[in-house]
Amino acid sequence: MTTSFGFGEPERTRVPHYSRLCRIVIDVNEADHAAEVAFWQAATGRPLTQYPQFPEYHGADLGSGEFGLLVQRMGEGSSRVHLDIHTDDLEAEVARLERLGAKRVHHVKGRWWIMEDPAGLPFCVIPDPPGTLDDDNAQRWDDHEDAPTE
Repeated sequence: MTTSFGFGEPERTRVPHYSRLCRIVIDVNEADHAAEVAFWQAATGRPLTQYPQFPEYHGADLGSGEFGLLVQRMGEGSSRVHLDIHTDDLEAEVARLERLGAKRVHHVKGRWWIMEDPAGLPFCVIPDPPGTLDDDNAQRWDDHEDAPTE
């Protein structure tokens, strides 16, 4: 089933999917990166490990491991904080957030989306491997609804 939501082009059928707020990301310029990593390691009491596949990131899980902190070395731009939303259906979640007023900005490495909320603040939507999100650790979004299911 394909439906149109008043934008002229049909949209794919909405399917149930999961998403959750997963990371706080602190974006800093190259010159401040080492000091920022050291500060947040001391502030959280957790070592921030560099990710081999993404060397611009240092991160740690916080609390139970369902939520984490990343410090990202940026090539340019002002330091800022943004949030990462993880999902098991990238396109469904991005479309849901667009219906709520978000805008797509950039598809990064063909893997995740940088988006802006209605106030223009950046956030990312990142796919999780199949089966990692469920009723115990994420919010389920059902067909044709932008409200969470109970």
